[in-house]
Amino acid sequence: MSLLFETIKVFNRKLLNIPYHNERMNRSRRKLFSCSNDLDLAGLVEIPIDITNDIYKCKVIYSDDIQEIEWTRYTPRKIEHLKLAYCNEIDYSYKYLERSIFEKLLRENGCNENEDILIIKNGRVTDTSYSNIALFDGKEWSTPKHPLLKGTQRAKLIDEKKIIEQDIWLEELKHYQEIILINAMLEFDQREAKLVNEFIKT
Repeated sequence: MSLLFETIKVFNRKLLNIPYHNERMNRSRRKLFSCSNDLDLAGLVEIPIDITNDIYKCKVIYSDDIQEIEWTRYTPRKIEHLKLAYCNEIDYSYKYLERSIFEKLLRENGCNENEDILIIKNGRVTDTSYSNIALFDGKEWSTPKHPLLKGTQRAKLIDEKKIIEQDIWLEELKHYQEIILINAMLEFDQREAKLVNEFIKT
């Protein structure tokens, strides 16, 4: 079985959104490895002395227990367009380290370093290759009810009632005005919103 991982945002030498990472990690460990004990990342991840107050990405690789921790200074990707990618067979319910299906879809859709895919599964809008999404219809922000992966930032925003879950079908994309990419490193910032009709290549 493939290893799993959590990507944690680190700012001012603090691990962010740890309760949400703990919940997903321990839920995955119970389901996939029959673990009965819970791990607490706050107590297990020690921030190295050379980590500054800048934004870093902490990658925790685990199975039944933590296997490895990697640290990198965070540089955001500059995505200019999303291309629609169709795949009904994709299953990424757990945050597996093995991500070849995403690499395959990116290749098949001819994406360059400034492009990503928006994956359509059984007619529903899901996720990009590395983020959940939020869409604005002029009144409220919605996120797909059936994402490929239930992200930690997505869970936090739902709890805070900043976004709502909703089935979003491909043909309904035209009813939305703006889109934001969200993940552990990308917080919900409406200043980063893109126009749907310009950002998504149909």
